[in-house]
Amino acid sequence: MTTPTEIVAVKQISDAQEAVRNLPRLLVRGGGSKPTLTSATEQATLLDLSGLTGILEYQPGEYTFTALAGTPITEVEAALAENGQYLPFDPPLAQHGATLGGTVAAGLSGSGRYRYGGVRDFLIGVRFVDGQGQLVRGGGKVVKNAAGFDLPKLLVGSLGRLGVLVEVTFKVFPRPQRYATLAIPYATLEDALGGLAKAATAHFDLEALDLIMERGDGLRVTPTLWVRLGGLEAVLAQRMAQLRAVLGAGEVMENFVESASWQVVREFSWAPANTALVKVALTS
Repeated sequence: MTTPTEIVAVKQISDAQEAVRNLPRLLVRGGGSKPTLTSATEQATLLDLSGLTGILEYQPGEYTFTALAGTPITEVEAALAENGQYLPFDPPLAQHGATLGGTVAAGLSGSGRYRYGGVRDFLIGVRFVDGQGQLVRGGGKVVKNAAGFDLPKLLVGSLGRLGVLVEVTFKVFPRPQRYATLAIPYATLEDALGGLAKAATAHFDLEALDLIMERGDGLRVTPTLWVRLGGLEAVLAQRMAQLRAVLGAGEVMENFVESASWQVVREFSWAPANTALVKVALTS
């Protein structure tokens, strides 16, 4: 890999437009939380959007917000939390500096996608700079927007190849009052996959479902199923007891331990340093 010959720091949208018009080859970077995707393979100018930040509009009553593409996920989550709201698709790598634009461009979603859908299901509007340096708007700023081609969805996972994202609008949800997770260890991977299938087909509104390969002493790996529930605090314990009865085993994780465990999943903290992570979509 080669390094970019120049770095252009974007502070306002017009900077991005000028760069597209005047530079022959660009590589777009947000917070730099996914370095493999922003490593130049040819000589290119690095367009750094980390300075293009700020929440432009937030309407808690409408459950929508609009922000510049370089806005860190953590900043958005803090603003939403003040009103008991959140991004249900659970964007990964927030603690590593992930931005809204980078999350959309990479098409990444976290464990919350299991129930609520991915980033594409919550993105309702965009503004981006096209290959001629023109500012293009797609979608809108309200949830009920059915006019025209659904352009925002096209940019999810585009990695900056179709345009430079400069502004995004999302819909959000109320955050559950409380979470709890049932952790079920299995002797073999085959048993764990059977438990996963059973949990997935049980009549519960699961927040997330994950199979964790936990390393013990030596080379032994214990497949452990994590089944997460969320909702009203008054009934969560009862729902968790019913889930445990259906699955036949498990230890309940709650409060800080539960939250910290899913944080490890979200931030890929379980992965060894200097390794590449590959996302593979499968169908059954």
